[in-house]
Amino acid sequence: MNHEKRTLGFYLLAAFFALFVLFLYGPLSAILILSFQGPDGGLTFPLNGVSLHWFGNLFEQQAVGDFGASFRRSFALGLMVMAVTVVVSLLAGLAFRRKFVGATPVFYLAVASLVVPSIIVSLGIGVVFQQLGLRPAWYSSGFGAHLTWTLPFGVLIMFAVFNRFSPAYEEAARDLGASSWQTFRHVVLPMIAPSLVGVGLFGFTLSYDEFARTLMTSGTYNTLPLEIYGMTTNVTTPVLYALGTVTTLFSFTVILGTLGTIYYLRRRQDRAL
Repeated sequence: MNHEKRTLGFYLLAAFFALFVLFLYGPLSAILILSFQGPDGGLTFPLNGVSLHWFGNLFEQQAVGDFGASFRRSFALGLMVMAVTVVVSLLAGLAFRRKFVGATPVFYLAVASLVVPSIIVSLGIGVVFQQLGLRPAWYSSGFGAHLTWTLPFGVLIMFAVFNRFSPAYEEAARDLGASSWQTFRHVVLPMIAPSLVGVGLFGFTLSYDEFARTLMTSGTYNTLPLEIYGMTTNVTTPVLYALGTVTTLFSFTVILGTLGTIYYLRRRQDRAL
């Protein structure tokens, strides 16, 4: 009887997972297929020929939309957010390993932005910049808005990492005469490096596709998500699907590259141990 219940539970879970994957990747597959429409194809099925015409059209001058510049802005912003998220999350994780006055309020303040609606955060930052006489821009107000989204995730990840980190490794290094910096550089950092790469991936991807917190803070120039959203109301050709396919493949490439880096670091760590 228990075996039958476990089997039924397994099939129910498998069916739910299959529906989840279908719901998640079904729309992406439709966009992928439609991006290969022929030159005379439209935005819906059936396909009117098969070609790479619309991918080539991405690199031509568009009546609406600036793919290249918006991609460069999103990419640069993602790298900026990634770097700050990794450094601040690491420092926060190290700081919270030791008790200090006000640690609990600081923690809740750090993660409070996860509860506040993103559009409210964006609107508030935009209003403050205007009241101060500053012009909102993707590299200033947009950068700060994205950090309110990525830093809490990075901090929470580093908390989990250091909660499982045994201080015995550091004590052994100090017993062998290592200084605090040498202990961190040669013991702690190599062991948490895969987690830092994961924090960097979170920071980059969350920033790269963030829409709501960029809406009121990007200023004159759009990031890629805002540019794509603007194009949905103006572009009437499959070039929009081609852009979606290219950006999706770029995202998967970043994820696979990150996973490869984590695998390499773990293999290197295992060999060292």
